[in-house]
Amino acid sequence: MASHTLIQGFPSTYVKLGILRSSSNGVRSWGSLVCRKKKRCKPLLMKINAVINDPSHSTIDFDDPDWKIHYQEKFEECIRLPHLSDNLNVTPRHTTFSLKKRVGQVINGIDSSEEKSDYVNDDDRALLKVIKFSSPTSAGAECIDPYCNWVELWVHRAGPRKQIYFEPENVKAAIVTCGGLCPGLNDVIRQIVFTLEVYGVKEIVGIPFGYRGFVDEELTEIKLSRDIVQNINLSGGSLLGVSRGGANINDIVDRIQAKNISMLFVLGGNGTHAGTQAIHDECQKRRMKISIICVPKTIDNDILLMDKTFGFDTAVEEAQRAINSAYIEAHSAYNGIGLVKLMGRSSGFIAMHASLSSGQTDICLIPEVPFDLEGQYGVLNYLEKLMQKKGSAVICVAEGAGQDLLERSNATDASGNVVLADIGVYLQQNIKKHFKDLGIPADVKYIDPTYMIRAVRANASDAILCTVLGQNAVHGAFAGFSGITVGICNSHYVYLPISEVIKSHRLVDPNSRMWHRCLTSTGQPDFI
Repeated sequence: MASHTLIQGFPSTYVKLGILRSSSNGVRSWGSLVCRKKKRCKPLLMKINAVINDPSHSTIDFDDPDWKIHYQEKFEECIRLPHLSDNLNVTPRHTTFSLKKRVGQVINGIDSSEEKSDYVNDDDRALLKVIKFSSPTSAGAECIDPYCNWVELWVHRAGPRKQIYFEPENVKAAIVTCGGLCPGLNDVIRQIVFTLEVYGVKEIVGIPFGYRGFVDEELTEIKLSRDIVQNINLSGGSLLGVSRGGANINDIVDRIQAKNISMLFVLGGNGTHAGTQAIHDECQKRRMKISIICVPKTIDNDILLMDKTFGFDTAVEEAQRAINSAYIEAHSAYNGIGLVKLMGRSSGFIAMHASLSSGQTDICLIPEVPFDLEGQYGVLNYLEKLMQKKGSAVICVAEGAGQDLLERSNATDASGNVVLADIGVYLQQNIKKHFKDLGIPADVKYIDPTYMIRAVRANASDAILCTVLGQNAVHGAFAGFSGITVGICNSHYVYLPISEVIKSHRLVDPNSRMWHRCLTSTGQPDFI
């Protein structure tokens, strides 16, 4: 094998295998892919760095013939679900959850009702990843080792168990919705209540206005039952109200103890999940018998390891309507430009999917893909060409895109998130200025449908997802799990430890097939 210069920051394993090489002119290559401009190589270099920087990879010796076994064992350890029995002496009992309404027929001495089980076995698993990539250079490749070997990674299947760890008549269950509004909140609340009652729980309460409801003396519990929540899914918003931030973790746990809550269901996004993990940890320290379950709520679709979160499909449906309105406005005006800003602080899933679904977007800008505004390859120059060719254009931008172009602020919101500068207004002003300087009239219509999208009722797809997530949250609580969240992986419903899904945000992969499809649909170039 020819000798190669070791590239700073990359392990020698990659160089030895000829996967990563450096030449005298600074060209970096992985396999047959050659990167001559750092920005053009960003998606691939991000993948290499992801492999290198992932702590789960740092101790792997790829020369060990059993490295895959060791990796799987480490993954299984990380994905293990926290359980009440970890630090409490708890005894299970047979479940009170049953869908059998009558005794089965006895055929040949066998009760037919016993032939089919309503329950999920504790050892059931679902595959986290299902695509076997043949090369690290395959579109969207997610490789653990330089050869992109297939490694089976299994996660816990969600659903009702035969054994439960609570006496339903002694359970006091509480539901709280945190963060901002999201389509489907009422659907999840409704299904949690329904399923709790099927188990036989009599005392179900809602905590008003997020974590604030635990400590604000002026806010009282809301009694919940099937009759109360029966029709709340017919409207958007949350029956319980929402708020960001909250109170000190110890104060929240003190109130949970004082209220004798034994099951807590928390609906929220990444920040809420992190807060819930802290509450779970404190409850464990106090050796409390409580099951704390999260249901991932974010229209941004940015929860790690999950296919999608509830509210996302509805958000995309509403967002593409905004894009279509922007197209009508732009197409009907002389030199019209429609500009739509959508939610997506760190992840551009809504902007990408809405652009694909509408089919009217000429430029889609997301946080994961850097872009230049000025210059030969910038957005403004391309916009000029679009106006000359079509006479109108539509731009869709995620709120977190292009933040490197804006003045940064150290301000944070109640959830601790950095307050982003408004990329929509920035683009609108710069587009107007650019065409004014050229002496070309441009009619820019700016649409920000954020709060309209968040407040609508869940569509059919999200309503089904909310229904199953709500039911599985209750099943997980009665099974004795705590500090977990429910989600969907490859169309299967699963349980995941909260500690694993809050390690980072889920992002759009710039090398993925879906982003490539978006580029094909818009026809846009690289803006760098």
